[in-house]
Amino acid sequence: MHYNFYICNAIQMSESTLTLKGQTTVPQPVRDAMHAQTGTKLVWSVMPDGTAIVRAKTQSVLDLAGMLKAPKGRKVRVEDMTPWR
Repeated sequence: MHYNFYICNAIQMSESTLTLKGQTTVPQPVRDAMHAQTGTKLVWSVMPDGTAIVRAKTQSVLDLAGMLKAPKGRKVRVEDMTPWR
């Protein structure tokens, strides 16, 4: 069997304990590496082999609202946005 290993600057392995309520504390080195603060949402993904991936959700799609502005006086019809003409 062949495995591909992803080499990164990983932090030292940390562990935490799951409580009866299904809660755990994220270790401080992990919080620091994720730039997680109080109120940060965590997104959990479980791979088919049982590996769990946890990501800090630091931005919402709504945070992107208003970043792009149309040039003054120019409006584009939806039909003109379609690449298949």
